[in-house]
Amino acid sequence: MSKMRFFALQELTNRTALEITPPSNKLSDYYGSHVFDQKKMQEYLPKEALKAINDAIERGLPISREMADLIANGMKSWAKSLNVTHYTHWFQPLTDGTAEKHDGFIEFSDTNEVIERFSGKLLIQQEPDASSFPNGGIRNTFEARGYTAWDVSSPAFVVDTTLCIPTIFISYTGDALDYKTPLLKALAAVDKAATDVCQLFDKNITRVYSNLGWEQEYFLVDLDLYNARPDLCLSGRTLMGHSSAKDQQLEDHYFGSIPPRVTAFMKELEIECHKLGIPAKTRHNEVAPNQFELAPIFENTNLANDHNQLVMDLMKRIARKHHFAVLFHEKPFSGVNGSGKHNNWSLCTSTGVNLFAPGKNPKSNMLFLTFLVNVLMMVYKNQNLLRASIASAGNSHRLGANEAPPSILSIFLGSHLSYMLDEIAKQVGNTKMTPEEKTTLKLGIGRIPEILLDNTDRNRTSPFAFTGNRFEFRAAGSSSNCAAAMIVINAAMANQLNEFKASVDKLMEEGVGKDEAIFRILKETIIASEPIRFEGDGYSEEWKEEAARRGLSNISHVPEALMHYTDAQSRAVLIGEHIFNESELVSRLEVEFEKYTKKVQIESRVLGDLAINHIVPIAVSYQNRLLENLRGLKEIFPAEEYETLSADRKDLVREISRRVTAIKTLVHDMTEARKVANQLEHHQEKAYAYEEQVRPYLDMIRDHIDHLEMEVDDEIWPLPKYRELLFNK
Repeated sequence: MSKMRFFALQELTNRTALEITPPSNKLSDYYGSHVFDQKKMQEYLPKEALKAINDAIERGLPISREMADLIANGMKSWAKSLNVTHYTHWFQPLTDGTAEKHDGFIEFSDTNEVIERFSGKLLIQQEPDASSFPNGGIRNTFEARGYTAWDVSSPAFVVDTTLCIPTIFISYTGDALDYKTPLLKALAAVDKAATDVCQLFDKNITRVYSNLGWEQEYFLVDLDLYNARPDLCLSGRTLMGHSSAKDQQLEDHYFGSIPPRVTAFMKELEIECHKLGIPAKTRHNEVAPNQFELAPIFENTNLANDHNQLVMDLMKRIARKHHFAVLFHEKPFSGVNGSGKHNNWSLCTSTGVNLFAPGKNPKSNMLFLTFLVNVLMMVYKNQNLLRASIASAGNSHRLGANEAPPSILSIFLGSHLSYMLDEIAKQVGNTKMTPEEKTTLKLGIGRIPEILLDNTDRNRTSPFAFTGNRFEFRAAGSSSNCAAAMIVINAAMANQLNEFKASVDKLMEEGVGKDEAIFRILKETIIASEPIRFEGDGYSEEWKEEAARRGLSNISHVPEALMHYTDAQSRAVLIGEHIFNESELVSRLEVEFEKYTKKVQIESRVLGDLAINHIVPIAVSYQNRLLENLRGLKEIFPAEEYETLSADRKDLVREISRRVTAIKTLVHDMTEARKVANQLEHHQEKAYAYEEQVRPYLDMIRDHIDHLEMEVDDEIWPLPKYRELLFNK
């Protein structure tokens, strides 16, 4: 056994759970203690400053420099009470995480004395280097200027000794360089479009809010074992490793008792979440060994997205205190469940109505039905854009395998609700409805609550499932920023609602009554979107064939999926709803191509290094031991007996030779394919080359290594094995 693997396993015997004690037995005593929320603002800000913030949040009014100075001073005073020494504009560039540059409060006074100061100018806007972040060609290296601007709708918070101010990140020319800027635009678009539709039913509705409840799946691996696996450290997943004799077959890990070390990690994570106002609620074992999940209570989408990014950062830091490494890769281990980030999405009105929940009368149920049907049409028309929003190198390993949803987009409603939609489509005609038809329709709509009461079972294979009062987009990957999917979903919903409203208005202009117009457009929409509804097994081969007949796309090729960001329908949504301009949209696509290429490139380099410098030498060393054994047998035993005794060892020597030769050849060919791909200048061409010419080698090389793992003496195998990585907590 290699020294690294030996010491990693030896250290496991010394692991004990840390004692974690919350600041108080009463959660409310410390919940949000590190957030500059309304309660803190009332305490630290003058009334006029608090009003300026609330007007900015609710009405979009600008904050004057005078008010900004008052807010900054109050925010600094609060932060100093928590022993804060620095501040940062906290933003979400187009990477896999967040960014921050810490500055001290230190300034020189007019008399050249050192003082602590934090001005409104520093609060509202700063100027980080924009050239060093992914930008898809919007910025040149020599054009470094970019701006971060305060997002008033997301409260400032304190982590350790740093005041963090959530911000957007834009270029000198005003182009978005982050996830938050287009997300805020998408939320504004769906607010306006949904409010316009709601007012067909209730004039009291003045705003519609998008809510998000994310479910974060992740793996925990002992830190020493993690450090002994270069592939995990550098690529986030195991690029080799034979399946453990036992993994998740017995399904005994799912919802099982949480191991003490993991519980200690979860306790500390929850305490830190609650200090930051993150409503962490649910924790449990997931299906795969060493896989777990955290889920909060629903929040406004923008805040929920900020909180998810913050939680992922907290997890990484807290895990190390408990001698764990946390894995967010969508498929860190072959053959067992991957990790997703289910996005539970809903729309709620200013009057407190959840638009995806049925009401108490036919009118409110008609509102519910209108939004339900428009979601169907939104997903049907934008299936390729939705697929693009969750396409990544990591997620491509997960989709369609081990309980992850397939690459084919479909919606699960439940058979009873689907039946009702079909019946409504039959009842509503293109001519004026009779009183009997209206009565029958209203009676049917009135039954929606009781239909949903006992018929909201989930289809775990559905990528976009209705789950009673929300839709669950299950295809997003664990490492992704929720904003990628939320931008598309909310923008596409805004686009669909605008088209629905325009169609209703047109009929009303032609003299058709409002209710009649709504009924007619609903019928057309129900019929047109029928192909996206599917109640069966999304994993089955029959569904793939049926989906093709329905005209649904099945895209497993990552660069091809990404290309749909710029097709006609996607442009109608993303540019038509003013989420991106032309250059921003093109740049996003280039960033995604580049991220994909670099991740596959890293995996290829890491695997090549491990194969040639770790696996091949060990295999040859073991082969030499076998050859030495064969020579000893030949010296001791007669020729006939030697041939009998040595047959199996000779076969093993041949097998090792065959696999070592194959590995060396494949690594060489993979390296050459990579060199060719690297010469391509266009990001799209390079991404396609890595997908089609480089990536296939990863599986071929892995297959030979995994066989060698089962053939070479366990004592000298250099890397921790799956049974060690998955079953040590």
